[in-house]
Amino acid sequence: MESTEKPLGRLAGPIFDPPSQKAAYATTPAQSKGRLYPEPESATRTCYQRDRDRIIHSTAFRRLKHKTQVFVQYEGDYYRTRLTHSLEVAQIARSLARVFGLDEDLAETIALSHDLGHTPFGHAGEEALNEATGDFGGFDHNAHALKLVTELEHRYAGFDGLNLTWETLEGLVKHNGPVTELAPAIRSFDAKWSLELSSWPGLEAQAASLADDIAYVNHDIDDGLRAGLFSADDLRDAPLAGGHVHAVLARYGPLNLSRFVGELVRRLMSDLIEDLIAETSRRLKEAVPATTAAVRANHGPLVALSPYMTAKLASLKAFLFERMYRHPKVMVSVARAKEIVRELCLALRTEPALLPSDWAEACGTSNDAQTASVVRDYIAGMTDNFAIEEHRRVVHMKLGCGPAGS
Repeated sequence: MESTEKPLGRLAGPIFDPPSQKAAYATTPAQSKGRLYPEPESATRTCYQRDRDRIIHSTAFRRLKHKTQVFVQYEGDYYRTRLTHSLEVAQIARSLARVFGLDEDLAETIALSHDLGHTPFGHAGEEALNEATGDFGGFDHNAHALKLVTELEHRYAGFDGLNLTWETLEGLVKHNGPVTELAPAIRSFDAKWSLELSSWPGLEAQAASLADDIAYVNHDIDDGLRAGLFSADDLRDAPLAGGHVHAVLARYGPLNLSRFVGELVRRLMSDLIEDLIAETSRRLKEAVPATTAAVRANHGPLVALSPYMTAKLASLKAFLFERMYRHPKVMVSVARAKEIVRELCLALRTEPALLPSDWAEACGTSNDAQTASVVRDYIAGMTDNFAIEEHRRVVHMKLGCGPAGS
């Protein structure tokens, strides 16, 4: 459809002029608490830029390309994966950091790392792995992300993990706020190097957390419409999104799906971001934090949506939960994904010799706590397709058929 509107060049309106300097409450590289294992600083990159680069080059980050959010991989490659979601979150987080004069690199780094600990098959895989290992502490994706970047990544000769800065690790663990229920991996690391779990994180982590909410509710609408799980008509009465649906249709009339989705999502995203900026500005003006320490000592988050928008967003999430996450098409995939994870976990815990040799060597005896921990880490690191293939291999071996395909 060709536009009938005359190109105007730059439209009249406010032009955003970002702060030229970081705010007093921003996290700065010079104030960093450093790394668990001291290293010489880079001559060309800040410590947070180095953290970002280490995350991007990590095995766990690459695997996000083949880990799905809602749909399992064999439903098609058209929808978001954990990788594309993380990139969208990073873009929003970096933009928010620029608005408030925060450290953009740290906000981006935390955003890129926030989903590293997720299992294959999205939320279904996490639920199944948590249930299957409940007798040995269960599974928590934030705790597993911390374990990945402090233990399981083996890229450097001098230490396990990526040796990230304290501020990145704090944001990874606490981006949703203070942590009161400690998973074993978090408790173990915190005993070695305290992450001050009872306080709020820096503003960069708070920005990444809200960026996550904004990104996923918008891309779930995008994916849900394209998958045919609900229609534009269904969204007319949806909380928060409904008004934007009416506005798009009133201005443009019927549109093809791609244009409709683009117009709807950009309006909804702008609505959420503008509310966040207004509410956060109000909170910062009221609290007047002069340092990052003051941010952490605050009684609540400083980066936030207004109470009105928070309630509307919660209602929209409830709509999506019913129309998308509980859609029969999705539930069929969820059931199969959970079955794969449960059967893999049971088989590998009872017969750890079925694991690859390097993983099997780290196990204890059949079904003990050490073996359960190794199996949990092994399954959590799988991509969707690898989990399917590994399930097929393990089932063949359990049946005494030899290697799958033989």
